Amino acid sequence: MSAEDYKSIIRTIRVSKKLGQHFLINEDVARAEARYAEGRRVVEMGPGLGILTAQLCSVAKKVVAVERDSALYEMLSERIDSQNLKLINADFFDVGFRDLGNPDMMVANIPYNLSSKTIGWLAERGMEAVLCLQKEFVEHMMAEPDTRSYSKLSVVAHLQFEVKHVMDVPLDNFYPVPNVDSVVVHIKPKKVLMDPAIISIIGALMSHKKKKVRNAVMDAADSLGMSKDGARSLSDSVPYSDARLFKLEPEKIVEIARGIREFKRG
Repeated sequence: MSAEDYKSIIRTIRVSKKLGQHFLINEDVARAEARYAEGRRVVEMGPGLGILTAQLCSVAKKVVAVERDSALYEMLSERIDSQNLKLINADFFDVGFRDLGNPDMMVANIPYNLSSKTIGWLAERGMEAVLCLQKEFVEHMMAEPDTRSYSKLSVVAHLQFEVKHVMDVPLDNFYPVPNVDSVVVHIKPKKVLMDPAIISIIGALMSHKKKKVRNAVMDAADSLGMSKDGARSLSDSVPYSDARLFKLEPEKIVEIARGIREFKRG
């Protein structure tokens, strides 16, 4: 089908802004994503019109596609008839892993507003993925120290995943057309399970990333659940106290976060 054919279908349905629905209309992009799924057990979040779903079914061992929108679910049920496809009408994050068919990877064009939640879900399960994400989000994921985009996401993503750029996807490959461009990335887990407490500390510190570590600790005292006096007593002894946070490698920031956690434990 052509992009115009997909647009015609989309015009017949009620697009949900709440669900962040922007539908892929370029089959070449879907084919490029699906090639990573050959012979695999795959889960797809938000299949929408099924443009990626169809490509996945042609190469994957098993595909489980979870669509929250009931109208789209019904449309998919009628449009795609494949022996290796299971469709589920539900919120993806409410579905148990066994019901997802014990997948070994995710391939999906996910709603932008679920990007962080999806990355967290993948990290918890140590799962490989090919995802189409907002370009700015990917820039933060892949950012290096001492750059403008370096953030909590950069630190955590670097520690938990190997992230490789697959292709740029300009905004006109979707309909309705979003306000931003997208990027397809291939994510491989490093099998490192990070303590949520450490991730929280990293987030609190990186909110003050341009400051020296000792000052970031004091400024983040409330977010860290510490008194000002406690933060002050810690600030000089914390590792790399004179360095600016955004110049430090992820491993050093984790070292700082672990030091703070131990201090809080007393």
